[in-house]
Amino acid sequence: MSIRLDPSINVAAARAQFADTGQVQVMPWLAEADAVALEQELRGRDDWREVINSGDKVFELDRANQAKLGAADRAQLDAAVNAGGRSGFQHRYESIRVTDEPEIRSRSVWLLDRFAIFMSSSPGLDMLRDITGIDDVDFVDAQATGYRPGDFLTAHHDEVPGKNRRAAYVLGLSRDWRTEWGGLLLFHDGRNDVEAGLLPRFNCLNLFAIPRIHSVSQVASYAGGTRLSVTGWLRSIG
Repeated sequence: MSIRLDPSINVAAARAQFADTGQVQVMPWLAEADAVALEQELRGRDDWREVINSGDKVFELDRANQAKLGAADRAQLDAAVNAGGRSGFQHRYESIRVTDEPEIRSRSVWLLDRFAIFMSSSPGLDMLRDITGIDDVDFVDAQATGYRPGDFLTAHHDEVPGKNRRAAYVLGLSRDWRTEWGGLLLFHDGRNDVEAGLLPRFNCLNLFAIPRIHSVSQVASYAGGTRLSVTGWLRSIG
């Protein structure tokens, strides 16, 4: 199955908004059938890994090892994650990563990998360059992310030395998500007030220049599912 852009994208309007504000929402981004197929694949995969940081160290737990955690161990882990979120950079979510290696991507049977290939080649990459006006974007990386109740990502700016990130994207794959469920993409201003809070809409691409302070608000305990998306960065080789 190939990946296709939705033919209704208003490129001129998206380009103007990105030039004016450094961010834009493009909805729909993919052809409907392709977005549905990608969502269904991700919801059916069992190779998700819980990704948690402790300071600069990152720990990952596959679902088999998550299931081995007893109630006491899970409570202790939850307490440590919440404590980290009170005063510093902290995250917890599930992830399926896509390799940056084109040859390995091309051999994969997964639609997620084909999406990454699409975003790094015509017409996806041409569209991203056209909207952002960033001409030195050479490739796009990707990972699927799932934020379950209790998951969050505190404020950060995405700029990492040597990564050559030019812009970030989030393709929402959650249906009928309600604002009060949390999981909002929040942009922070210079006073750390929220200047924008974006709902994770289905087949909606959020695209923004970096560095820019942003976070993902905690998904509520009563949320009706997992906040599902594909995220990554538009990058230059250097």
